[in-house]
Amino acid sequence: MNILFLTENFPPETNAAATRVYERACYWVRWGHKVTVITCAPNFPEGRLFPGYANRWRHVDDMSGIRVVRVKTFIAPNRGVILRTLDFLSFFASGSLAGLAEERPDVVIATSPQFFAAVAGHAVGAFRRVPFVFELGDLWPASIAAVGAVRENRALRLLEKLELYLYRRSEAVVALTHHFKENLTARGIDPGKIAVVMNGVDSWRYGPRPRDAVLAKEWGLEGRFVVGYVGTHGMAHGLTNVLDAAERLQAEPGLRFLFVGAGAERAALMENAARRRLGNVVFMPRQPKEAMPAVWSLCDVALVHLRNAPVFEGVVPSKLFEAMGMGLPIVLAAPAGEASRILAADQAGVWVPPEDPEALANAVTGLMKDAECRRKIAERSLASAPRHTREAQARQMMLAIEMAAHRRGAEAGLIPFPAASETPSAKISP
Repeated sequence: MNILFLTENFPPETNAAATRVYERACYWVRWGHKVTVITCAPNFPEGRLFPGYANRWRHVDDMSGIRVVRVKTFIAPNRGVILRTLDFLSFFASGSLAGLAEERPDVVIATSPQFFAAVAGHAVGAFRRVPFVFELGDLWPASIAAVGAVRENRALRLLEKLELYLYRRSEAVVALTHHFKENLTARGIDPGKIAVVMNGVDSWRYGPRPRDAVLAKEWGLEGRFVVGYVGTHGMAHGLTNVLDAAERLQAEPGLRFLFVGAGAERAALMENAARRRLGNVVFMPRQPKEAMPAVWSLCDVALVHLRNAPVFEGVVPSKLFEAMGMGLPIVLAAPAGEASRILAADQAGVWVPPEDPEALANAVTGLMKDAECRRKIAERSLASAPRHTREAQARQMMLAIEMAAHRRGAEAGLIPFPAASETPSAKISP
């Protein structure tokens, strides 16, 4: 099958969307499919070009057998509204033109939350008269309203109408969580065209390992108990709460909170920590994808954190599964919902209410002082990782794509998409 995929984020960017699209596409290529990804020059989230890249009108290269077409866009940091909107619209324009210049694919896929990438994917699919598959990575624009990035107004309501139009016009919707499917179904979208394919982990990339001695020495983490937050420092993550917990725990000399990544809130978090003189907080810059196992090896506990907003009840962060792949006990501070149910079912960690620094501090100290409890949770965390493999998800999504491409009941809902657990999985070497 010839697959055309539009996404504004792609490696060497390391956010969830970039990693998800890349890792699934690697399996598709190994299984004999042709995959072309249209994206932009890597710059997320700081809005600065990565070393070795230029913002060209068109540049084609190969990444793990995936044909990658990078197009010119207006580059802006992942904060604010006006400049980011210009960024998104510019990718809609250049991505659409690039898609139309490609040979006719069998299917066009686009992923959110960069919502206008999905608009571009729909436009290309409609013009080329091929099925369009919407991979729903976030309930946008609801999520940006939840973090206060925009106010409820006429423009937001128009975007919501456009969002529903795209769901209806797509041949299939691939949702990252069951909550997303329930949300769409409640808003009138045919459940028969919605497949749920969750985030996960490439288990062969991760696994328990000794603490990386070089990194530990470089960042002053030798002999420390490390609680690690690894990922985007954005408005959705509510990480000031972690600083509040760290402030309560300054009397614990062996404890360190490690922040690794980048994002719209990172500079403010660093300034906040410096102002409070939080010596137990360490900020490491974003690391390349291949360094992630070494970074995770520094952690005794993995922290997964989201703001306290109802829209995040249905979000399942990908770092949850990476932590499982590393065999780490997890502290999840997020609204009770799909992620907390997964954590409880797998017995892979501790859930605490979001934006409750006292509860977070208590969970951290409880794990720090009970090595046997940590060991048992870590064992269960590692044992749960095979239930969330990227390979099985790549197969499930390919089934949805094939059904959409062949129009086998997707439009009429005659053949509902199966659950991920119903999809066969074959062993593939990395």
